[in-house]
Amino acid sequence: MAERLLVTLCTYNERENLVALIPEIWNFAPSAEILVVDDSSPDGTGPFLDEWAARESRLHAMHRPTKLGLGTATRAALRYAVEHNFALVCNMDADFSHHPRYLPSLLNAMQDADVAIGSRYVPGGGVVGWGLRRHAMSRSINCYARLVLRLKTRDNSGAYRCYRVDKLRELDFDRFVARGYAIQEELLYRCRRIGCRFVEVPIVFEERRHGESKISLSEGLYAGWAILRVALTGT
Repeated sequence: MAERLLVTLCTYNERENLVALIPEIWNFAPSAEILVVDDSSPDGTGPFLDEWAARESRLHAMHRPTKLGLGTATRAALRYAVEHNFALVCNMDADFSHHPRYLPSLLNAMQDADVAIGSRYVPGGGVVGWGLRRHAMSRSINCYARLVLRLKTRDNSGAYRCYRVDKLRELDFDRFVARGYAIQEELLYRCRRIGCRFVEVPIVFEERRHGESKISLSEGLYAGWAILRVALTGT
């Protein structure tokens, strides 16, 4: 019997992408339930999801009152997986930069791991559609996280991952520091501290299909500060 799977998507103004992404997830993982955590998107994502979920039992929507940040949204999604007794939870971006075609490989890798990372920086992985600045920012933050948090994994900033929920139960989400993009590095750091086994599965990251990227230089700088705080507190 297949393990119960939840796929989580954290969104802000991604309605146009969700229309195509959600069916594509079910194309590669038909039995998966999907949770969309929406930060009160002004593009109508919330009502759109509620209408869809009323017709489809595999779809769930979590509505938050305002834009509270990717870090807290990710934590809310993982907590949902714990509270609702899923066996595995896969998180992915909601803009098609993480293609669902890689879900079967991530799930297969969980046979020997507690965390499977969809990795751009192992053989077979890569990125399509980035400029030099975006490449430099990503490489820098990954090297920085490896050094400061003593991580051995190559892709520490990507959100495309699968977690074993029984291991997530050992984490105290109230102690997390990151509210933004640094949640990805902090999760790996805290998973390493509780003895998780990691594996990296190659993926090709594609630039978003619709909308604008929410990554900025200020977000990158804040992520660097948050990673340092995690390392200094050690909690």
